[in-house]
Amino acid sequence: MRTNILYSLLILCLLTGNIFGQTTTGDRMIPLKVPPPPSVNLVDYQVTVVKNQNNKEQLEFNSPGLNGLAKLTINNAGEAQELLFKDGKARLETDIDRKGKLMLMTTGSGSSKKHRVAHISERTNGSYRVRSIPMWLSVVPPLVAIILALLFKEVVVSLFMGIFAGAFIAGGLRIDSFYYLMLSIFEVVQKYIVSALADSSHMSIIVFSLLIGGMVAIISRNGGMAGVVQRLSKYARSPRSTQFITWLLGVAIFFDDYANTLIVGNTMRPVTDKFKISREKLAYIVDSTAAPVSAVAFITTWIGAELSYIDDATGSLANFDTSITSYSLFISSLKYSFYPILTLLFILVLIYTKKDFGPMLKAERRARKTGKVSASSKGVDDEPDMEDLTPVKGAPLKARNAIIPVFMVIFVTMFGLIDTGISNSYGELVSNGIAVSSETWSNVWSQIHLISGGENPSFLMKLGKLIGMADSYAALLWASFAGVVTAVLLTVGGKIMNLFNTMHTMTTGFKTMLPAIIILTLAWALAITTQELYTADYITSILQDSISPYAMPVLIFVLAAFIAFSTGSSWSTMAILFPIAIPTTWAICQAQGIDPDLSMEILLNVIAVVLAASVVGDHCSPISDTTILSSLASDCNHIDHVRTQMPYALTVGAVSLVAGGLSTLLGGGWLVSIILIIVSMAILIGIVQVFGRSADS
Repeated sequence: MRTNILYSLLILCLLTGNIFGQTTTGDRMIPLKVPPPPSVNLVDYQVTVVKNQNNKEQLEFNSPGLNGLAKLTINNAGEAQELLFKDGKARLETDIDRKGKLMLMTTGSGSSKKHRVAHISERTNGSYRVRSIPMWLSVVPPLVAIILALLFKEVVVSLFMGIFAGAFIAGGLRIDSFYYLMLSIFEVVQKYIVSALADSSHMSIIVFSLLIGGMVAIISRNGGMAGVVQRLSKYARSPRSTQFITWLLGVAIFFDDYANTLIVGNTMRPVTDKFKISREKLAYIVDSTAAPVSAVAFITTWIGAELSYIDDATGSLANFDTSITSYSLFISSLKYSFYPILTLLFILVLIYTKKDFGPMLKAERRARKTGKVSASSKGVDDEPDMEDLTPVKGAPLKARNAIIPVFMVIFVTMFGLIDTGISNSYGELVSNGIAVSSETWSNVWSQIHLISGGENPSFLMKLGKLIGMADSYAALLWASFAGVVTAVLLTVGGKIMNLFNTMHTMTTGFKTMLPAIIILTLAWALAITTQELYTADYITSILQDSISPYAMPVLIFVLAAFIAFSTGSSWSTMAILFPIAIPTTWAICQAQGIDPDLSMEILLNVIAVVLAASVVGDHCSPISDTTILSSLASDCNHIDHVRTQMPYALTVGAVSLVAGGLSTLLGGGWLVSIILIIVSMAILIGIVQVFGRSADS
């Protein structure tokens, strides 16, 4: 059955290659269906490949009667270029080989903006092939990966098939020879996986994860984790109190979602196992505290990117008060961050009522009644998926052997954020011509108000600017390395294990992280295909028609959630949507004469919605990096985690969507938001009471 489905999907992909696109031989011009600007009277651009006198390839665009700068933007190798037509012709120099090149052609602006993707490649006989690729195909790669993962409960092959689908489409849907089909398969590794690993930020996450895994293995074998379990057992006396402590730790480690998931998941797993709490529930609490608390906390590793996007998007708004800083906008928008706030409170409702519903209820009942905390396990004491990380014989069960390395990670992360923030702030001060006597913390801090925005920025605004300038990846690398070194010193220094065995344990910890790193790498590779095929541009273009400003928060919520679900990344969703959502919302409010105060509230709502809804989509997506890390840290089957978390995320997301839409209709403001949060929580409590059941019943 499964083989037939996969075979059918492959045949469908192959057949689409015959249905779509047009070709050209040599300099024979064939219409490429690119929607023209209105001034061209709907005449299609004609595209052909020619060579100049230096034998360099050029794309020649023809549109009879067109002169001057056209509203045709070509995204060529990541660089957008507008074409200048003369006597109906314009040329663009580019490099084309047998593998071909994808180019995004954009016409019009605003709600009339249209996109088209073209694939141009050189044939073996020296002629050229131009093919128009329907943009709806750009959503096929993530959908293939997501559907197969949910259908077969196996994520590695599903991600590989999604990447292959993307490589096949990006390669121009070529089935004119077996060579190109095989090339698409080989490029999954050669191009996409290697590109994912070549990204410095991705490698930082991998190294950080490996080092955290090594640290966890050492503090498990030296008896430190067992000591923590003993300490926490004084407070964790039941499944309810254990889940509450897990939630509390998730909220306490607010500064970074990656560090949050890995620390809380690994620390609490032995405790939750003791009380027969399912790994799915642990993964849900870990995942649904990490990103939400990072999204609303004042000082996090997210803040720099968020402020940068907001600042860039508001910088060119007409009739906008430029004295309002991006940090002030972020703080003011928090009152509309319904999903993060409601998610954190919803977890408490589940814990207090001791009720669950949907797939999570089934998982919890399995764990309570059979002791199988994981669907693939035989029992609490029989976990075949994990390496043996029980304390070595004679190891003292001292909690400090685990607590000190974990606190070292937290401390060095904060130190790294401040230190790199100071360094980068110093560079910005110097580049702005502001004299700073030295690069010491005190000197830079005393001058940082000059680049924080506003006349008298508050302490939080200055701290937000400092953290925003920090290199979060460097801070996390420093922290994980410091944690490993501390764990090694405590273990060897305490004569619990010798150096050889300690290092062997560390490499064992590295090995436990390998499954998640494979999934992460494939998810990043899949994201590269969505970037190549302009998936987000397509999704945005079909949903950004003219609309009432009051409906903008609802539209942006749906759009952000869908993009995050399709790409698996909250950060990329923010990067894509902030530059679109903020100017569009403000322009609509201005055009329709909305009161300035209400316009500002709608804008704040949209800012909050972009961030909040991206977390919703992230929580529902099996290709999300934070979701993958949560599964890893909790040692939970990844698809089981997604299946059990999705109903909860969608439930809170639906209530948040309604609350966000009503908030603007009611005029906005803190009072309205507080009332809506109270009403929303009453609805969520009602849902749990009606549909929820106790796992012990």
